[in-house]
Amino acid sequence: MTAPRDIVWPLEPHTRGKHEVLRHYLEAWFPILGFTQGRIVFIDGFAGPGRYSGGEKGSPLVALDVFRRHQAKFKAEVRFGFIEKDAERAAHLKALIGELRPSLPKNCAADVLTGAFDETMTSVLDILDAQGKKLAPAFVMVDPFGVSDTPMAVIERILRGDKSEVYVSFMYRDINRFKATKEFVQPLTDLFGTDEWRKGIDFQGEARKDFFYGLYESQLRKAGAKHVLHFDLYKGNQLVYAIFFATRHWLGADRMKQAIWKVVPFGGFAFHGTRSKQLLLGIEAIDYAPLRKALQDRFRREGFVTIERVAEFVGSDQTDFHTGRLKKLVLVPMETDKLVEVDPKTRRKRRTYPKGTKLRFL
Repeated sequence: MTAPRDIVWPLEPHTRGKHEVLRHYLEAWFPILGFTQGRIVFIDGFAGPGRYSGGEKGSPLVALDVFRRHQAKFKAEVRFGFIEKDAERAAHLKALIGELRPSLPKNCAADVLTGAFDETMTSVLDILDAQGKKLAPAFVMVDPFGVSDTPMAVIERILRGDKSEVYVSFMYRDINRFKATKEFVQPLTDLFGTDEWRKGIDFQGEARKDFFYGLYESQLRKAGAKHVLHFDLYKGNQLVYAIFFATRHWLGADRMKQAIWKVVPFGGFAFHGTRSKQLLLGIEAIDYAPLRKALQDRFRREGFVTIERVAEFVGSDQTDFHTGRLKKLVLVPMETDKLVEVDPKTRRKRRTYPKGTKLRFL
């Protein structure tokens, strides 16, 4: 994807999907951590100028807008770090942030940092290391125009935090286009954190994409992520980009899936699932057969299991589905069809699954 040359540029239709996913996720992320942590951090690694030429909000203003409009009163200090390499765009963003400062609560700070993502994040992390401190629970958005300035080494340092997460726009089309070009050898090696990507050069079509996706996911896990999601955004039959999300907690994976499912097909664009490539996320006529089978495969041999274990499995990166779809749309039909048995001692009302309910998949 070619970087624009102007300070501001038109909003690309596909970018709206990323911003809507971000908005929905932060609506859950802020209160979850805001009530339990002393400090939380949102970092936008490729912040841009803050607005598009048509006046639409960029990701920094989307994040601030969610925070400002949220009804919850957080006890946590909330810090926003907006990193932008282009000095003119950074200045444009600073001016916009300056206009918003009077409306920001006292427990909020927003800073614009001029510099490349990798160099700036490395500097911040070096300072924390020198002080013997750790990065506060952080959500880090990495949304580059290509494959540069996004090394796995920096992602690994971010993920050392128990509650830190990364949201990466993975530009497969750029990787595929430049994989054999000499000047992209080092950026690709930095991106993956290994030169194993070279093994995928001779693969063709879906096999090549699956190789690069699998390698990136594997490297994120080696970097410390316990749950890794990725979803493809398509326009018709054409892949636009993939979103990778890495977290240490299944609940983060569940909330991210919920956010993506809320972004229904828009303007010819749609997100596709990871484990079920033909699964079109967000539409109403969803086939839940893959999830029913996954539940049976996972738990059939274990006897009775708690609803909490079932929910954790569904919310984790082992499925494309989220827990909001589990009870009414999956468990109730399975119980009706006698595909799941419920211990009657663990609930009072049929076809409900309160805390502590025990189920046996048949």
